[in-house]
Amino acid sequence: MQLSEQEVVRREKLAKLKEMGINPYPAALYPVDTKSTQIKKNYEEGKKVVIAGRLMSRRIQGKASFAELQDSEGRIQVYFNRDEICPGEDKSLYNDVYKKLLDIGDIIGVHGTLFTTQVGEKTVMVKHFDILSKSLRPLPLPKVDAEGHVYDEFNDPEQRYRQRYVDLVVNPRVKDTFVKRTKITNSIREFFNEMGYLEVETPILQPIPGGAAARPFVTHHNALNIPLYLRIANELYLKRLIVGGFEGVYEFSKDFRNEGMDRTHNPEFTVMELYVAYKDYHWMMETTERLLEKVAVDAHGSTKVKVGKREIDFKAPYPRVPLLTAIQEHTGYDLRGMSEEEIRVVAQNLDIEIDDSMGKGKLIDEIFGEKCEMHYIQPTFIIDYPKEMSPLTKEHRTYPELTERFELMVNGKEIANAYSELNDPIDQRERFEEQLKLSEKGDDEAMFIDQDFLRALEYGMPPTSGIGIGIDRLVMLMTNNASIQEVLFFPQMRPEKKLPDLSENEKAILGLLKQENPISLPVLKEKAGLSNKAWDKGMKGLNAHGLVKVVKEGENLLCTLL
Repeated sequence: MQLSEQEVVRREKLAKLKEMGINPYPAALYPVDTKSTQIKKNYEEGKKVVIAGRLMSRRIQGKASFAELQDSEGRIQVYFNRDEICPGEDKSLYNDVYKKLLDIGDIIGVHGTLFTTQVGEKTVMVKHFDILSKSLRPLPLPKVDAEGHVYDEFNDPEQRYRQRYVDLVVNPRVKDTFVKRTKITNSIREFFNEMGYLEVETPILQPIPGGAAARPFVTHHNALNIPLYLRIANELYLKRLIVGGFEGVYEFSKDFRNEGMDRTHNPEFTVMELYVAYKDYHWMMETTERLLEKVAVDAHGSTKVKVGKREIDFKAPYPRVPLLTAIQEHTGYDLRGMSEEEIRVVAQNLDIEIDDSMGKGKLIDEIFGEKCEMHYIQPTFIIDYPKEMSPLTKEHRTYPELTERFELMVNGKEIANAYSELNDPIDQRERFEEQLKLSEKGDDEAMFIDQDFLRALEYGMPPTSGIGIGIDRLVMLMTNNASIQEVLFFPQMRPEKKLPDLSENEKAILGLLKQENPISLPVLKEKAGLSNKAWDKGMKGLNAHGLVKVVKEGENLLCTLL
């Protein structure tokens, strides 16, 4: 393993600490009794405290030093004074350990007392400190020059997602997103628990990937010698519980779909599904409105949420727009009564990419997705989907060719899907058989026939309404994030490319290029601050490794990553 100069130095310091008899990774409990926010909120002059956290900055001035300690709630200033820490003759704890062997990023524990500095800063006077974890890699902390310009920020998305542990340490706003995510899921739980519904768990490994139209991940169970699938939805298992006598059940489930990845899709994602007996999709729309009002208020203190440059208002009621009406409004085509071939021609006329495996339902879905959904910014229920699009949904009570289904659109994306659930076992079997025909036609997202689920329906399922809410997309909205990767601690990533051994100058140039790609070659050179010789050597090295290229665009030379 090739170590940087700083990593070598830190390992040398680690060895020196051990030589001094100091364990840089002690096992014993550390008696932390307060946090940074509690100190500031309930400040008492002279109060004794024990805190622990990561050393994030320090200003050493001879025998005294101010530093910042970051714990799980924020930062607090700490004051190291040699004579306070080392009251006897031996001053090595300050002179050697603190000044020479500690680094930014090290985790330390502090026993101290509170005082206020002359400029009014609430501070911990350190009486004793312990090293709790020696950091062997330097943190990528931002730096500010004399003119106030910030550089060396840890803002490259790929690195941030791969090294979320570093991202959380150096970018406090990232942690705020995940704290808010937990508030959102807790808010949903409170809402359903107050209604008397039961939170349950259903299998992730399933013999049949049912409950949605999606491509599954396949695995193999060695002991049973059978294929199994990571669940694409938990719907059919939750309905079995309704058959079994529960009136209301919900689950926050990890689902998996072996499909594309983009800013709103991750192969592993979280869905909350709720099923309630003796209800229909009209009741579910009203319930969804009340739920999202509560979530917005719990997360923001208001039903109004800023999303990009827009303001989304989750205050009920939301408009109800029939799907085919929406398509007619935004494309000019009325699909009512059209055959599959006629709809295929419409899709082609609209320049929508389709293939022969697509049946009527999928063609309609593609038309709506490509031409309509982006127009629905404020919360809007798109209702009454054709039967071909909804194999698990009850037939519409007024229009037999439609179903009692809605999707909730917000900011141009679907965040919820709900039905009056199909509970006629004979009708359900026929719908599954239609899906089988689509599968034989080449549609690898068509549903399997779940014989056990059909058997459950034959015992009788009461009229039921169900909904699935995409938690990741909901959190994106509530935290003003445009990418799903920003609301997942550890999003799926392509395998990390192993970089060749690079010189310090090559690493510096590459780091700048990752922050701004492409970039004007003269600007990149100026930011690198290298001598002409070092610059030429660094660029030649990166070019030889196939990492960068320089292209001419008009009169400008641009450097870009490969």
